Amino acid sequence: MGSGLWDTHAHLDDERFAGDREEVLAEIGREMAGVIDCGCEEKSNLFALDLAEKYPFIYAAVGWHPENLDELPKNYLEKLALWAAQSKVVAIGEVGLDYYWPDNAPREVQKKVFREQMDLAAQLQLPLIIHDREAHGDMLEIFRKDAPRHLEAVFHCFSGSVEMAAELAKKGCYFGFGGTSTYKNARKVREVMLSLPKELLLLETDSPYLAPVPYRGKRNKPLYTKLTAQNMALLLGVAYEEVVAFTEENTLRLFRKIKQSRS
Repeated sequence: MGSGLWDTHAHLDDERFAGDREEVLAEIGREMAGVIDCGCEEKSNLFALDLAEKYPFIYAAVGWHPENLDELPKNYLEKLALWAAQSKVVAIGEVGLDYYWPDNAPREVQKKVFREQMDLAAQLQLPLIIHDREAHGDMLEIFRKDAPRHLEAVFHCFSGSVEMAAELAKKGCYFGFGGTSTYKNARKVREVMLSLPKELLLLETDSPYLAPVPYRGKRNKPLYTKLTAQNMALLLGVAYEEVVAFTEENTLRLFRKIKQSRS
């Protein structure tokens, strides 16, 4: 495997990888330390599990995304717990709240399912990978009132305020930064990054979405994590190699099963 570069959030099941998925995976194996592939519903969860079984540098996260709750089986928590027992399942996710799309499940349903998956992650002692879109107020309220004491979590593609980030950081939450942090109009994202301790920063792509500059608007892929790392180094005023080193350390600290699965 390649450098210490980690993409902590990708969706390699997406049809936009159908034509060259093997090439993309070979590229990851040569040039990166690893990728966490996140499920969103049953099909993508199973895809992530299969990839993790086949490739030593791929790890899986399993969960039900707030955009996919119309497909939620009654026994979904049992399914997640069963999948999570596998050695290379390192997190519960992608889960959370999404109030952007009007045809998503009602907000109360989203909050109920999020709380259930949050509790499951805590019971299984796995970190939670969180999606929070246009739902900052409810998300913060849940963390204030309902988050289990020992819950570990990362806010994927965080888009909240500096103040919200500070409150979540006090609870030990991590924050994933990807392509959006390279966009000229994303000043708030960069302000949040600069406000946080390095120990809570992670790199991600959300592939195939949100490609960084200069590929904005095109398909994203895990290797573009390198561009986000270069941008983070520039913003923090440190060497690229330092960013790779501390984000790898953070990744292995939060997703402990990565090290366990290698032993």
